[in-house]
Amino acid sequence: MAYRITGIRKPGGVSNVHEAISHYRWIKDGQTTSYISDRVTFIGLVEGKVATYVQDSSGNKAYCKINVSKSGTRFLQTYSDGKWTDNLLSLPLV
Repeated sequence: MAYRITGIRKPGGVSNVHEAISHYRWIKDGQTTSYISDRVTFIGLVEGKVATYVQDSSGNKAYCKINVSKSGTRFLQTYSDGKWTDNLLSLPLV
């Protein structure tokens, strides 16, 4: 099973744009019901257990990994072709 992130919430006020994501909207593969979870809860839900990804309009998937800011905040960021990428930031705001 995998989870696809379909939207993000960013209240602002944080200099690291990925760290500023406070909530993720997501769905389980094969289901239609969406959920919204805060960053800490969602990372705890998927960490080491569930593949998590962002999908573009062409169907390409960019998988997420947990990254850690200089201040120690854990957040999701897409990782593709051996480098950190910004696919989450292109998702609609929820």
